Amino acid sequence: MSLTLKLLFLLLLLFVWSQHVDSGSIVKFLPGFEGPLPFELETGYIGIGEKEDIQLFYYFIKSEKNPIEDPLLIWLNGGPGCSSLLGLLFENGPLAFKFEVYNGNLASLFSTTYSWTQVANILFLDQPVGSGFSYSRTPLDKTSDTNEVKMIHEFLQKVLIIWQT
Repeated sequence: MSLTLKLLFLLLLLFVWSQHVDSGSIVKFLPGFEGPLPFELETGYIGIGEKEDIQLFYYFIKSEKNPIEDPLLIWLNGGPGCSSLLGLLFENGPLAFKFEVYNGNLASLFSTTYSWTQVANILFLDQPVGSGFSYSRTPLDKTSDTNEVKMIHEFLQKVLIIWQT
């Protein structure tokens, strides 16, 4: 099985796992990582719009240094259609894939030493709708940058209010 297929398999496992997570759930273990996670990971959905038909998925990782005083960064992957999970695992998150010869097992994850979470809280957002695990319960009209910014603004307002309580 190629590396691409291994990565797709792990993403599928994460998708199945995420379907059982309510908004604001703390994740302590991930497939492919040995033992409990050495950082605090929260995942969930925030409903957007009057009927909350749009469900934006996020990963939030607290700063490993000082979560109260360290800044909050918001990570939106390029796309369209690119999950922020790729940013988390390939760019600036505290986990990465072990690239090794495939042995028939699940792809392995390891802790990185260069994560931005060493000095900042990071909110990884799957946006626009349809990328990553974000979805809509109803068909969407054609979107625009203006509409996307409005959705991100509403998301941020809601998630920050939830975190304050």
